[in-house]
Amino acid sequence: MAGNGVRGRGGRRPTLEEVAARAGVGRGTVSRVINGSPRVSDATRAAVEAAVAELGYVPNTAARALAANRTDAIALVVPEPETRFFAEPYFSDMLRGVGQELSDTEMQLLLIFAGSDRKRQRLAQYLAAHRVDGVLLVSVHADDPLPDLLAQLEIPAVISGPRSAAESLTSVDSDNYGGARSAVEHLLGRGRRRIAHITGRLDVYGAQRRVDGYRDALRDAGHPVDELLIEAGDFTEEGGRRAMTTLLDRHPDLDAVFAGSDVTAAGARQVLREAGRRIPDDVALVGYDDSAIARHMDPPLTSVRQPIEEMGRAMIDLLLTEIADRRPAASRGPERRQAVLATELVVRASS
Repeated sequence: MAGNGVRGRGGRRPTLEEVAARAGVGRGTVSRVINGSPRVSDATRAAVEAAVAELGYVPNTAARALAANRTDAIALVVPEPETRFFAEPYFSDMLRGVGQELSDTEMQLLLIFAGSDRKRQRLAQYLAAHRVDGVLLVSVHADDPLPDLLAQLEIPAVISGPRSAAESLTSVDSDNYGGARSAVEHLLGRGRRRIAHITGRLDVYGAQRRVDGYRDALRDAGHPVDELLIEAGDFTEEGGRRAMTTLLDRHPDLDAVFAGSDVTAAGARQVLREAGRRIPDDVALVGYDDSAIARHMDPPLTSVRQPIEEMGRAMIDLLLTEIADRRPAASRGPERRQAVLATELVVRASS
């Protein structure tokens, strides 16, 4: 009988994971059904309720007692200056996705900036006191010490994009390589042959993967890669202006530009116009992110859409799973999850 707490495998109490497996849904979905969230379809709710009844699942009151020792707080840590956070749509879209996914939980979200050594030191002290249950790290650079600090403190953490191919922490990212390839293949299909690339910050693994996609798309189409057509940027508008100025001086015959972000593309567009280049007649332009900037640019900007809000929601789902797993980090083994979400090229008048 369900009310008597039917035991699962080996005579023990059924777990939330077993209910999820029986219902064919994720752990977070089961939690939402049990907590009465309205953000679940009727069919899914019925499947979960049937699995609960079949397995005799009863919420573990002992686990809830343990949960009383938690802070019920999650930190969204941004190791960037506040000015960049408020200037770039990527961060607001990420925050929106995180907030939406947390809305059906009891968790509070803390926004913490750690863009200087002093702020990082203060954050380290704060985290060492275990004042949050988990951390979301956004915009992580290769040399950032924060991920290793979180691992040392055994604080559950999820980062938006791995630091390298050998990332040890759980991460959520978009397909940077595939997105870049689609942008360059589109430009080649439009007859462009001297395609420049303004990169993002190259200490960010996602920016490195976009360069890889750019190079491979050219090579696979039988075109040599001219390294002089690649110029480092930093995802900012000013970085786009600087890089575009350098590229025009170096390669005045370029006929297309793939920019590392929409904000960077806006800076590049300004320099192109000042140089008398028409978009797309003389130079086609493609950005990355498919932000509101792309839609409102003149002409509207072709851009690679990455599902930033969805990435934020996925980060929360993974972090809540990490928080629920109370085992010491050393005993978990190679269980870190790397989620990669698909991108989509949105074609507009700029190309």
